[in-house]
Amino acid sequence: MKLLLADFILVVHFAFVLFVVLSLPLIWAGAMAGWRWIRNFHYRIAHLAAIFFVSAEAAAGIWCPLTLWEDALRGIESDKSFIARWIHALLFYDLPAWMFTAAYFVFAALVALTWWRIPPRRKKAAQ
Repeated sequence: MKLLLADFILVVHFAFVLFVVLSLPLIWAGAMAGWRWIRNFHYRIAHLAAIFFVSAEAAAGIWCPLTLWEDALRGIESDKSFIARWIHALLFYDLPAWMFTAAYFVFAALVALTWWRIPPRRKKAAQ
């Protein structure tokens, strides 16, 4: 049961990463293609908040709670399921922490620039 919950947390973590990373090129592509949904305020604020949360964690030297929870449940790395091993290989790299922090801040700056260049729009209140 613990490993199943650890796998579930890993899949949620992977989905979060996909949301953060893929949203940026989707927003730019959508702006060029005229997709209206990419200007949805709630979607855009969630995207901005997500990358700033990750950047703040990295700057503070805090590990992601999802990583800590998964590791606590998993215990030994060899207990991972097939899918968990693949997702883990895509998500985690053995690089110095400063490289991740720098990458998060550069990505956050790109998201902020995107917010300015392709601003979200709030729906107008019904009159």
